[in-house]
Amino acid sequence: MPLDAFLLILLAGLIHAGWNIAAKHAGGDARFAFFSSALVAIVWAPVGWWFARGALGQWGAAEWAFVLASGVIHVFYFVTLLRGYRRADLTVVYPLARGSGPLITALVAVLFLGEQLSALGGLGIAAVVGGVFLIAGGPGLWRTAHDPAARERLHRGLAYGALTGVFIAGYSVVDGYAVKVLLMSPILVDYMGNLVRLVLFAPTVLRDRAQALRLWRLQWKHALGVAVFSPIAYVLVLFAMQRAPLSHVAPAREVSMLFAALIGGHLLREGDRALRLLGAVFIASGVAALALA
Repeated sequence: MPLDAFLLILLAGLIHAGWNIAAKHAGGDARFAFFSSALVAIVWAPVGWWFARGALGQWGAAEWAFVLASGVIHVFYFVTLLRGYRRADLTVVYPLARGSGPLITALVAVLFLGEQLSALGGLGIAAVVGGVFLIAGGPGLWRTAHDPAARERLHRGLAYGALTGVFIAGYSVVDGYAVKVLLMSPILVDYMGNLVRLVLFAPTVLRDRAQALRLWRLQWKHALGVAVFSPIAYVLVLFAMQRAPLSHVAPAREVSMLFAALIGGHLLREGDRALRLLGAVFIASGVAALALA
């Protein structure tokens, strides 16, 4: 992996961990996603306009199709993740999603996009996925699986986590193809995709405007933090995708889990301290292997 792409991923991981912690503190649902998307559209409007003025006129059906697909997949990702949080344990859903998403992305990139994966790269991916699992609590996730209610909740968590991982892989492949093959601007891919998400999330707000206004008063500061920083993190990743294989970039993104653990955010709120530390070591080792591959 080129050094500049590796540095972009590290910076993006740090920013990603920070804004996810802010989003968790907000405790929002799809309406929080709408607030964040609306603020992204406002805050980053000058940047979006600057890049759009010379590029949108040159877009054809393929470019618009990929932007639309990106926005739709991101919405499904967010809705599935939130539903999983409501019906299962976060410490099952989140790490499985973050661990399976890069794995699926890497497999798609190798099988369908013609990318090559070395033995060192394969070990790096395995280390990242294993590290995410350990940070989540490791084998302790199954300690309560003998109880029928706990077992059913675990199965729901596994299902929602895996499905969320599919959507993570989906938008990673779609956006990666857009910036690597169609040579679309990473900034425009993210900004225009956000406008699609804004439109799709709008009905959840319009159905109960009074409740949405109450939530806005409680959550606008967190939504603003997400709006300011989340586009930076993802655009950095998209630039890294232009410089390095998608099969390397997607797993390396999970360095954000390492940063979340190290800065004490307790992103998953559960798990043994020693296992989290071991998981952080696995992720750091895996990312280092991907950087050298």
